[in-house]
Amino acid sequence: MSAVSSFFLFLVFSTTLVQTSISQQESPPLCDIEMLQFALNLEYLKAEFFLYGALGYGLDTVAPRLTGGGSSPIGAEKANLQWFIRDIIIQFAYQDVGHISAIQDMVGRFPRPLMDLSAQRFAQWMDNAIGKPLQPPFNPYLNDINFLLGSYLLPYISLTYYVGANAYLNNTKARQLLAGIMAVEAGQDAVIRTLLYERALHPLYPYGLNVAEITDRLSTLRDLLGRTNSNKDDGIIGRLRGRREGLTRGNIINANSNYVAFSRTPLEILSILYGTGSEIRAGGFFPVGANGTIAHAYLNGADSSNFACGIPPYGGIL
Repeated sequence: MSAVSSFFLFLVFSTTLVQTSISQQESPPLCDIEMLQFALNLEYLKAEFFLYGALGYGLDTVAPRLTGGGSSPIGAEKANLQWFIRDIIIQFAYQDVGHISAIQDMVGRFPRPLMDLSAQRFAQWMDNAIGKPLQPPFNPYLNDINFLLGSYLLPYISLTYYVGANAYLNNTKARQLLAGIMAVEAGQDAVIRTLLYERALHPLYPYGLNVAEITDRLSTLRDLLGRTNSNKDDGIIGRLRGRREGLTRGNIINANSNYVAFSRTPLEILSILYGTGSEIRAGGFFPVGANGTIAHAYLNGADSSNFACGIPPYGGIL
């Protein structure tokens, strides 16, 4: 064999190895795909709530290709927001649209799940948190404070999921994507909590509770629905955790006693977002259930040990 022929064979062999390596890098393992696709449910929920709240329309108008032909949300409407809060919510909305696009580019898509973003759904959440029916019913679309309280429910749930999911991803690019999205989720949650902390003692008329007290009730409800014994949720004025040396009770970034973020598993996330305290009983924001392999498996009664990632039911890392 001539030197020229040998050289060309070497080039072909080397190119094949490089292409194979790239292909392996670009194709995350099944575990990564399942975990990232599960996150689409969370991003769809936030994107639609923020888009409708700020603009009066959602993904069907802004980015219809990202919906995968799924159902439009129920009851979402434009909120009565002042320009400053509206501008922040528009930023959040397009951040979440970007997250949907990035996840789909990496692991594919499924149809947008049916979501209930009606004022009645949020009123039910608030009634459950307060422990009695409020009169008039809570409406997140009424004004700035109400919309911020409605928003309080969402980014923190996503953040805790991403913290937990990170431990199960294997592909470098998948972990980079998740870390990048998690950073933005943390930012959204901190902004919402800071805006509410500024209004902490503001009474929410006519309910007889101030903003801080309501965030505490909402956090307690999320913990209760998540069915864990650990306290992963605190309002904007933190409950006693033996920290901050008595200098402040403020809690604009929720974390454990070492200021490390909490994690939640898919089971915990679904139990909260369904509003049923169960991953197998759909409801709440997802009337017929979330989409993707993990959510469907739970609805069909599968045990989490059968998942590609071997996800434990509760707890995660923290």
